Amino acid sequence: MKYLVVTTLKWFFLFAGVGVLIATLYPIYYPRLRYQLDRLSGKQYELLKEENVAAESAFGKMLRGSAPLKIIPTNKDFSIVIEKININAPVVANVSVSNEADYKEALKHGVAHAKGSAAPGEGNTYLFAHSSLDFWELGKYATVFNLLDKLSVGDRIFVFYQGDRIEYKVTNTAVYKDRDTSVLYQETAVPTLFLQTCTPPGTTLNRLVVTAKIV
Repeated sequence: MKYLVVTTLKWFFLFAGVGVLIATLYPIYYPRLRYQLDRLSGKQYELLKEENVAAESAFGKMLRGSAPLKIIPTNKDFSIVIEKININAPVVANVSVSNEADYKEALKHGVAHAKGSAAPGEGNTYLFAHSSLDFWELGKYATVFNLLDKLSVGDRIFVFYQGDRIEYKVTNTAVYKDRDTSVLYQETAVPTLFLQTCTPPGTTLNRLVVTAKIV
């Protein structure tokens, strides 16, 4: 009887441990697996043009078959769309980068716009978001920038701000050690968008910065 109890407990804790591990890693690795499967199958995402909104009915989706899946921005007050990695998220404006409580709260509701950086299209705009394991604490946007490392030169990024659609194209991606974000304070000749997240995803070891110039 004692042997049976010990064996049962052993298997219980083993399966419980595996379950916790899967639940912890799932938010990080599922989007990456889905991205690879989308690439293999040829599935693509595309921002829905304003004039085509009415045509995007269920029947319209059937007609376009394997054409790129359309993305309708979450809002046009302040949001970001990145077609290549299927990001469509609201942006929380004027978030302090030095107040941990403030930016953690903001990041539960979307991507954060750094307080003190320019509004989109008016200068250098700095947006940052999670690629974290702590999804139970940080909410639905805990891994919103999980695939930021998949972006490359020429990829399009759209920012909607106060009803305007602003297009950027990626010009550079770089990894900076620890908390070195000096690139964010460089002077640029044209309005520039900086996207920052932690890398590797699920850690806080380094910072990945994607730079994109306005089109």
